[in-house]
Amino acid sequence: MTTNAALNGLGENPSRQEILRHWEPENTAFWESYGKKISNQNLAVSTWALVLSFVVWTLWATIAAKLNTVGFHFSDEQIFTLAALPGLVGATGRLFYTYLPGLLGGKTSTLITTALLLLPIIGLGNALQDTSTSYDTFVLLVAFIGIAGANFSASMANIGFFFPKANKGLALGINAGVGNLGVSLIYLTAPLLLGWNLSSFFGDGLVNASGDMVYLQNVCYFWAIPTVITLALIALFMDNLPLPKQSPKSILSIFGNKHTWLMCWIYTCGFGSFIGFSAALGLLVAKEFPDVSFSMAAFLGPFIGASVRPLGGWLADKMNSGSRVTLLSLFVMLGASLVTLMGIQAHNFVLFFASFLVLFLTTGFINGASFRMIPYIFNNPFHSSLVTGFTAAIAAYGAFLIPKIFGWAYSTYQSVAPAFYILIAFTVSTIIITWYFYDRKNSGQNC
Repeated sequence: MTTNAALNGLGENPSRQEILRHWEPENTAFWESYGKKISNQNLAVSTWALVLSFVVWTLWATIAAKLNTVGFHFSDEQIFTLAALPGLVGATGRLFYTYLPGLLGGKTSTLITTALLLLPIIGLGNALQDTSTSYDTFVLLVAFIGIAGANFSASMANIGFFFPKANKGLALGINAGVGNLGVSLIYLTAPLLLGWNLSSFFGDGLVNASGDMVYLQNVCYFWAIPTVITLALIALFMDNLPLPKQSPKSILSIFGNKHTWLMCWIYTCGFGSFIGFSAALGLLVAKEFPDVSFSMAAFLGPFIGASVRPLGGWLADKMNSGSRVTLLSLFVMLGASLVTLMGIQAHNFVLFFASFLVLFLTTGFINGASFRMIPYIFNNPFHSSLVTGFTAAIAAYGAFLIPKIFGWAYSTYQSVAPAFYILIAFTVSTIIITWYFYDRKNSGQNC
């Protein structure tokens, strides 16, 4: 081990900072001796911070359907717009957050972006205790929650540099997939927090139409506690890995590469569907199946989609073909979308919900496998990192677009069917792109 360490410019007992300065994950000896432990520590904390970010980003989806039941008076269009706003801000923020690790370092950027979560959750917690809070105030506060969604791009752009190419699929899958579980976690805990009397700590609740007390602010205030704990974990166990400095021209070059935009399209069909359906599912069920008690089952779809994401990355590594896993998953997604629409039109909740769970399942496989494709399309690690962050930014607009498309369909046609026609057509186009450019034998980009 001494000889191998010397080859990396390291002494017998190098400090953590010396190891970071000589980071060579593709060197097997370096990786086994030093790199793996440090990488796994960063991955573990980064992943938990990402879980927290997804919790905050999607917590509004668990509150939106309750507003008018406790004394607020907003229209369906206003409710769907509020549900879409975090997605719009999060997606736009990702365009900038992608570059934070390169500018500030992974540890520093994660520390700052996690600390910022405290501002919107405390502000929104205050607003939810007063039914006279204006719609414009909610627009500002709910939009501010969107910054939590931007954290994904910074996290993914950072963690990829820690791992060798052969392990990137699984590492990125774990970071993103377990991080995505934050969506499921908020859906699972929100019903408990809404009914939990913590007035001694978080203030009084509001009375709903059934005469029960509902504590909307709990869903916000509660998550301030793990946020503070996470800040301590970041400070103790994460690192600022020296990243390569690139010129603005080199950075901008990814936008002239057609594969940047093609991967944005593919990943939007996966992650955009995952996060968009997560944001809109509760409202969709409330509109189509108002007689169904759904709150305790709402976590299942996001849980399935997030849980299989690492499996999608692992399977793509094993098959040596992220494009093949992506393509097969897209075909299943298409079928599930058609059956979901059938369930709505037949007013059959079991058929609707079962097919929706399959939809979430396919998004997990697509997300894990498509991210594995990027390092094989872009051989430059820095460009691969930037494209990963950029595609994550574009795909996050799904959290804005899907609730808005649903709201548009209801307000224009009094039916959600036109929205599903659009989403089905988008899936078909993604199948064609994935096959033609990446999976067919003569594509030249088999990955």
